[in-house]
Amino acid sequence: MKNPIFDLENWKEIGATLARNKTRTFLTAFGIFWGTAMLSMLWGGASGLKGLLMRNFDGFATNMAAIFPNRTSISYRGFNKGMRWSITQTDIDNIRARVPHIEASSGIAAQSVTAAYATKSTSSSVSGVEADYFKIQVPLLYSGRLINENDIFASRKVVVIGKNLADELFGSEDPLGKFVSLNGIYFQVVGVAGQTAEANIGGNKIDDSFLMPLSTMRRAFNMGNEVGFMIFMVSQSHSPDELKPAIFRTIRSNHPIHPEDDNAIGMFNVAEMFEMVDNLFLGISLLAIFVGAGTLIAGIIGVGNIMWIIVKERTQEIGIRRAIGAKPRDIIVQILSEGMVLTAIAGTAGICFATLVLAAVDHITTDPVTGSAHFQLSFSHAMTIMIVFLVLGTAAGLIPAIKAMRIKPIEAMNDK
Repeated sequence: MKNPIFDLENWKEIGATLARNKTRTFLTAFGIFWGTAMLSMLWGGASGLKGLLMRNFDGFATNMAAIFPNRTSISYRGFNKGMRWSITQTDIDNIRARVPHIEASSGIAAQSVTAAYATKSTSSSVSGVEADYFKIQVPLLYSGRLINENDIFASRKVVVIGKNLADELFGSEDPLGKFVSLNGIYFQVVGVAGQTAEANIGGNKIDDSFLMPLSTMRRAFNMGNEVGFMIFMVSQSHSPDELKPAIFRTIRSNHPIHPEDDNAIGMFNVAEMFEMVDNLFLGISLLAIFVGAGTLIAGIIGVGNIMWIIVKERTQEIGIRRAIGAKPRDIIVQILSEGMVLTAIAGTAGICFATLVLAAVDHITTDPVTGSAHFQLSFSHAMTIMIVFLVLGTAAGLIPAIKAMRIKPIEAMNDK
């Protein structure tokens, strides 16, 4: 017996059957096409939207947090509530020594400055950081190097200049090794950097500011022991919230802050934000699957309906086939083949259409620095959608096929 897959006559018959009622076949195929296209676009679109949002935090450690001072809300040790206080280098050193599971940490201090080189000057800002800063927020290094431990230890007068500032002050001239004036104090440029993320720590985007050793900044600008705030990164097996009580206790031991005054110390948990984003897009993905599945089911119901109609219209033909020796298996294969062919062609067209739409959106949203947001349908997702459609399409045609198999030749030939 010929294999139906390689039987040309079988394929001709399938084509003739589907072409017998072009309008009905087209509408059913369009339902399948639109179902696969919708599911594919929603699935790929959800991934791309997440990529666009996460682009704002590109380069940030996902398990980081920031600690910053607020005014006190409870009177303590003779100090009225509303007292201002500052995080100090001593606080940071104590946290490093006493709180476990912190993999990297850096104090940060920021100040507005007037930057000048040769005849050019501009208003900008400078951030004093420690070497671990670059483990927590990874910058885009265009040339030179970043601040290192030796710079911190020796309080070197060196800076990393932002890419936009370098273009403004130096133009086409290479800034590496040159000296730039910040509020009248000269610092040597050792690197040119930028950032891929839209978000930034401390309000100063790297592209538009200077970075220098925190120890140098405290001395050069007479800041004493104070820093603006602290950022830290925890090990993957822990979360910043787990370390929060120990960090707060350590800070309170150095300042007149009431033990129950949690408002006096602020913590911005970036890890929590990343978790919220993941949960948000998990919900969006599930919604995409739900909406796409609804359209998919509508298309599959259409396949089942057209198979019922085909079986009804071909009752006499099926009866004659049974009378001349066709086996029940042959009848089932024939009916199922028609449903599978319709599903495969329309489903493949839907996936191809969705892929083209996603590719166009991805091209529009691609950033020259951060790259693609990945509005794409992965091969595994495409295959999953196609397999689900084929299985459901086959299942939809199974009941009509079984009905066709049970047709008795004599009853079929008497059918009107």
